[in-house]
Amino acid sequence: MRRFFLYWLPPLVWMGVIFFLSTDMGSAAHTSMILEPLLHWLEPDISAAAIELAHYVVRKGAHLSEYAILAVLWWRVLMHVHAEGTVRPAWACALIALLIATMYAATDEYHQTFVASRGASVQDVMIDSCGALVGVVLVLLWRAWRIRLARRA
Repeated sequence: MRRFFLYWLPPLVWMGVIFFLSTDMGSAAHTSMILEPLLHWLEPDISAAAIELAHYVVRKGAHLSEYAILAVLWWRVLMHVHAEGTVRPAWACALIALLIATMYAATDEYHQTFVASRGASVQDVMIDSCGALVGVVLVLLWRAWRIRLARRA
């Protein structure tokens, strides 16, 4: 049970967060209600085009970030939860985590076809996949750095 709470629960909860953000609550109409006033407060003379660009960058950045986190959480599961005595290479776990995150991105976009204020986008799946790739590359670099530090000590 401890393994479930330490390893499996975080990615499952994060997938739930992503699913929630794929509902109407995460639609452009809702996020603009937060972002637009903030941008006007920071820059009162901001143009409509600048607001639109900022909104696009923030929304796509959110896609990238949420899937980077998801891939790292799955990598963590795959690295730590395995049969006694077996060792999985970090790169193999990273590849599997990337595949899980990409498959979830595709199913998440499909889910959005059922939400009136949302729509499916192949571009978003690609951005999500790139985010997952960034996540696993960063975690592999972090791991290599930690191993290098341990060898020096």
